[in-house]
Amino acid sequence: MSHPSDRAAVTIIVPGYEVAAYAEEALDSLRAQTRDDWAAILVDDASTDGTAEIFADAAADDPRFRLVRHDIRQGLAAARNTGLDLVETPLVGFLDADDLFTPTALERLVGTLDETGSDFALGAYVRLRPDRNGGYTTGIVQPWVAAATDPERRATNIDAHPAASANIVAWSKVSRVEFWRRAGLRFPVGRLYEDQVVAQRMYAAARAFDVVPDVLVHWRERADGTSITQRKDAVLVLRDYLDGMAGGIAELEGAGHAAAVQERVRLILAMDLPPLVRIAQEHPDDAYRRALGAFTRDLWARGGAVAPLDDESAHLAAAAQLW
Repeated sequence: MSHPSDRAAVTIIVPGYEVAAYAEEALDSLRAQTRDDWAAILVDDASTDGTAEIFADAAADDPRFRLVRHDIRQGLAAARNTGLDLVETPLVGFLDADDLFTPTALERLVGTLDETGSDFALGAYVRLRPDRNGGYTTGIVQPWVAAATDPERRATNIDAHPAASANIVAWSKVSRVEFWRRAGLRFPVGRLYEDQVVAQRMYAAARAFDVVPDVLVHWRERADGTSITQRKDAVLVLRDYLDGMAGGIAELEGAGHAAAVQERVRLILAMDLPPLVRIAQEHPDDAYRRALGAFTRDLWARGGAVAPLDDESAHLAAAAQLW
């Protein structure tokens, strides 16, 4: 008897920890894909809230889903790596169990790769933010996301399209499994913001990649404030965030992609740094300011002649360098 993965073009790795409130909707977004030749590996990272039961029910009802469980919580990176070790299809993608694919996400990404033969394809995404009615509302495509994915490009590379380096999330891409193995790609275990280094390593190693302007993912900002991106006021979270950004730049720098380095430095100074400086100005722990100051000085030195910042961003960057 053939296995569903024998007929599938792409495997989607869906890691989850304590996401029972969101997981069914995420899986429904897979079931609703206009392209149905997919398999999914559902990795429960030792949840205690019913996530495993939702995953198990999905696997029982649809052979395209496969459940894997961690007995002890290992973190998002390890869960993704567990899934990677089990992929049997030519292509692989990711969907966090609190996010949503749009219906044509796989049709666009897999279809584009079928046409070009590129190493991976990436697309646009929007925030899914809580609203006053207890639900979630989709936001707009942010400027840096649009710059990375619009207009559509086929078989480009990071030197020709350095703005693509702004797309640093795992779940906006579908890749060739052979590319992951050739480039030695794995998610760094035990660190938050693990996407940053992996994404820049992908850009640095790819012979060619494709970009599509379509919104492919709705990225949830949880109403309970438990998303990693909502905890940047914690010193340990900040350090992992800064290490992720610095590590990503180092990947591009080490591979000689100077234009992409400049693009990342400019965007971090303009978009990532200002909200962190505002937190630092009121933060009770001086370690927060010291970490941010050291990062900013190093970033400024690496960036060289970055594009001019707006007045507020320049002022905040200058303030951070004094800490």
